[in-house]
Amino acid sequence: MIDLGMVFDKKPNEYNALVLAFIGDTLNDLYVRSRLVAEHGGMSANKLHVSASRLVCAHGQSEAVKLIEPLLDEQELAAYKRGRNTKSYTVPKNADVGEYRRATGFEALLGWLYVNGRSERMEELLKLVYDAAE
Repeated sequence: MIDLGMVFDKKPNEYNALVLAFIGDTLNDLYVRSRLVAEHGGMSANKLHVSASRLVCAHGQSEAVKLIEPLLDEQELAAYKRGRNTKSYTVPKNADVGEYRRATGFEALLGWLYVNGRSERMEELLKLVYDAAE
C-alpha cells in the first residue's frame, strides 16, 4: 500500500488540480514501477523502463480513464473532471490535447484520493488499470 504518512494542511479540493496531478503522476509511476520490479525483477533496467513508459504516459493514462470512469463515484468523478478541465500550458509532443487532458484528470484523481487519505481506493484503481494493461 502506498501510504507515506503525510499530513496535508489543506483539504483535497483546496489544492489546485495541477498540484494534485503533480503528486498523482508520481504515485502512478511508483505503483507501476513497483509492480514491474515485483513481477519482472530479472529484467534489465532498460526493459523495465520501457515497460513502465508504456503505462505511465499520456496515452496509457488516457486509456486507463476509459476503464475506470464508469467505476468512479460522484466525488471521484468531480476530482477527475476538475483535473481534466484545468488549462495546462504545455502538451507533450507524443500526445494530442484530448489524451493529455484525460491523463491530467487521471493524475489529479490519484492525487485527490491520496491527499484525501483514500490510498486503498487509489491502489484499487491502479491495480485495475495495471492488470488490464498486462
